[in-house]
Amino acid sequence: MEMEKITEKEFTYAGPAYNGFTMLFVQLIVLPLLAGSAFLLPTAFWPLSIAWAVLLGLGLLVTTAGYIAQEPGEARVMVFFGKYRGTFTKTGFYWVHPFMDKKKLSLRARNLDVEPIKVNDKVGNPILIGLVLVWKLSDTYKAMFEIDAQTMAGAATTGQAGATVAGRMSAFEDFVRVQSDAALRQVAGLYAYDDNETGESELTLRGAGNEINERLEQQLDERLNMAGIEVVEARINYLAYAPEIAAVMLRRQQAGAIISAREKIVEGAVSMAKMVVKRLEEEKVVELSSQEKATMVSNLLVVLCSDESAQPVVNTGAEK
Repeated sequence: MEMEKITEKEFTYAGPAYNGFTMLFVQLIVLPLLAGSAFLLPTAFWPLSIAWAVLLGLGLLVTTAGYIAQEPGEARVMVFFGKYRGTFTKTGFYWVHPFMDKKKLSLRARNLDVEPIKVNDKVGNPILIGLVLVWKLSDTYKAMFEIDAQTMAGAATTGQAGATVAGRMSAFEDFVRVQSDAALRQVAGLYAYDDNETGESELTLRGAGNEINERLEQQLDERLNMAGIEVVEARINYLAYAPEIAAVMLRRQQAGAIISAREKIVEGAVSMAKMVVKRLEEEKVVELSSQEKATMVSNLLVVLCSDESAQPVVNTGAEK
């Protein structure tokens, strides 16, 4: 018979939580008074008085572990002998059952700057790409119990499972870093760095920033949802060719820019030559034969398309 999979979700802690200052008054004033009043009994009852005082003293020590002070943007996962009892999110000074395990977490947004990694784009070019990520915990139950964050936190700090909130958040950050690396590699492999050689119109890493960032956020959400982590924003903050092909790709881009500039220059030169011939004919400045027109257009194109300044030769007349 197959066992049914039991799933639990985050819910608010509904157990007793008392005002911390009230309990502090009881602990520091009432309990010592009760313990002292026990010795006012007759001498025959002193063994009972001593036992009562010892019990109150033990109660005083045990109840001390129940105090919690919680700031905005923090939460505590309440676990009672292995049983999840809810998430405590109230801010202030409270006293909760001392045998309740109160695992503190931070719900504040955190930054993660993923160092540039080398990947191959869609056409196989090696590139360097990095991202900056803003994330925060949105589901404390998933964060604590769906991934092994407590063990990772303990290994990173004192060796005890999930000893401190800093250790737990560091473990979550390591999880986010690994998944961000994987998501970044996957998204970078779906697009070319720049316009491809076929001339087809498609999204590229360099030209479609918003679309690429949206796709990256989608991939991160799918990977981090299992850990109860919400992606606030993800942006590619570094994009470049890998060093081994950077020089070649730079020359390629320069060549493309030169060709594009030449096309504009030739287009303008042809237009100007056409205008010159037309104006000469309309204003009847000079009569030109077809061969003379061709020679003049050729000279104009040479002058207009040349990289160097033209050096005119003045004809002063031929000797007879």
